[in-house]
Order: sequence, then structure tokens, then C-alpha cells
Amino acid sequence: MPTTSQLLAFALASILFIRVPGPSLLFTIGRALTVGRRAALLSVLGNALGLLAQIVAVALGLGAIVAASAAAYTVLKIVGAGWVVWLGIRAIRHRGDARAALELGGRLPERTSAALRTGFVVGATNPKTIVFFVAFLPQFTNAAAGHVGAQIALLGVLFAVMAVASDSVWALAASRACDWFARKPQRPDAMGATGGVMMIGLGATPAATD
Repeated sequence: MPTTSQLLAFALASILFIRVPGPSLLFTIGRALTVGRRAALLSVLGNALGLLAQIVAVALGLGAIVAASAAAYTVLKIVGAGWVVWLGIRAIRHRGDARAALELGGRLPERTSAALRTGFVVGATNPKTIVFFVAFLPQFTNAAAGHVGAQIALLGVLFAVMAVASDSVWALAASRACDWFARKPQRPDAMGATGGVMMIGLGATPAATD
């Protein structure tokens, strides 16, 4: 097990890292603006499950392969970016759905499995977090205690829990903005289009950079 000082240092470093605006934050806000509070929170949970899948891979040593292989990194980056861009295009194409639902007295729900799957794919296909975990987590393990893989898994779970807490706060805040948009009939269309553009930008940026 990591020492107490290592755990405290890891928690502080993780909080600082999570608070820096990044793909997860933009994804969460985009989901809250396009599909609502419930689906956004489910997407946050799915994203965390995707991170956990990466953490298991890192603990088993697979993350190092992605970190060292340019081809594996590129494939994973393109898959994840393409998925997010598709979500953004879909949100723009269906930007009138929220307004139609409001006119009928409710919002069009997204199935629980679909929201979880969406978040999972985004979390699991983010190659930058794999590289981050490979470089970051081992620094806070206690080599003298042995079972380094188990320690990495534990630290990863703690990171995922903190990420869920932070992203959930952002999802709730963004959904409040969504409620404000809903007060006028034309605002939901802008809301859906804005969230879609954010997700397209989120997907296109990593796809176009090294």
C-alpha cells in the first residue's frame, strides 16, 4: 500500500489535475446542454468507468504499450475523437428535440445504457489519460510494499472517484444553464447547437494534434 504521505500527495496532485479544464469537462458540459441533467450525470459515470478500464490496462502493463507505440496511440486517438465528433454532429442535427419535448411538457430522455455507453467510450478511448496514468500513478506507489500493480489500481480508483465528484458538479451547473435556456422557445435550439459545436471542437482538436 502507498504510504500516508504518498496518498496525500497523490490526492493533492489529482485535485489540481482534475480542476484544469480538459476534455472530460468540455464533454460533461456539452452533454448537459444537449441531453439534460440525468443523461449528463450518467455520462459522467460512464466516463469514469472508461477511466477505470484504462487504469486496469495500465496496472496490467498494457498502458505502456500505448505510450510507447505511436500507431496504437494514433488509432485510439482517432477512434475517440471520431466518436465525440459524431455525438456533436448528432446534437446539432437534433437540436430541435429539446424544444419539441419542452412544448410537450418534458424532455426527450436518453436511455440509461446509451448514456453510460457514450461516457464509457469517451473515457476509455482517451489516449492522453493512458499516457498520464503510465507516467503519473507509479510515482505514488510504495515499491517496498510490493504489489505495485494493485497499488496503481487503488490510486486509479481514487482518481476516478474524485473525477466523478468534480464532473458531476459541472454537469449540475451546466444543467442549470440549460433550464435558463428553456425559458424561451428559441433558446433550446441554441443550447443543443452550442453543446454540439463544443463536442465537435473537443473531438477535432486532439485528432489534429500530436
